[in-house]
Amino acid sequence: MTTIFLTRHGHVDGIKPRRFRGRENLPLTELGRRQAEALAARIAGMARPVAIYTSPLQRCADTGAAIGKACGVPSSPLEGLMDLDYGKWQMRVQDEVKKEQPEQYALWHSAPQLMRFPGGESLQDLVARTSDALRLVLGKHDGQTVVMVGHDSVNRSILMQLIDQPLSAYWKLAQDPCCLNVIEVAAGRIEVKSVNDTAGLPV
Repeated sequence: MTTIFLTRHGHVDGIKPRRFRGRENLPLTELGRRQAEALAARIAGMARPVAIYTSPLQRCADTGAAIGKACGVPSSPLEGLMDLDYGKWQMRVQDEVKKEQPEQYALWHSAPQLMRFPGGESLQDLVARTSDALRLVLGKHDGQTVVMVGHDSVNRSILMQLIDQPLSAYWKLAQDPCCLNVIEVAAGRIEVKSVNDTAGLPV
């Protein structure tokens, strides 16, 4: 059986007030570092992963490094886990975008599968990247335990694929900082054992 611990990076600036952070290379805040350490201790107490894959962005790399330190496994970047490209909305405060481009903002929340960010990606682009990353991990680590450290949008994309949900279900899956999703794969059968588990994390 292959086990994937899919998690999101710890807290960063830009979560409150909400911004389209995307590919901005933000570091973890002090809270984010404490969340990563708590998550790392939890994973180390549950299993011994053989590999840790992270988005190339610093917030995920630092979260993966904390997990790696606790588990004695180095982490490595995986391009397919890169955050969604928000294009011209990158690092914009969401309330400002809502006022300036209400129709497009409303579309993102009502029918995300129909949205392409101005100068950026669509959910279809994201699914193509994350599905390649998922196939790589499953193909390389059959019967092993691995950790994948992604972003809110990245993790939603992966989870939708695993539970056979359409892109329109995007907003139905919450992914809080340093949450834990546990996925088991055996003989082609996929079971998502937990989603957005934040037990024991500092807030």
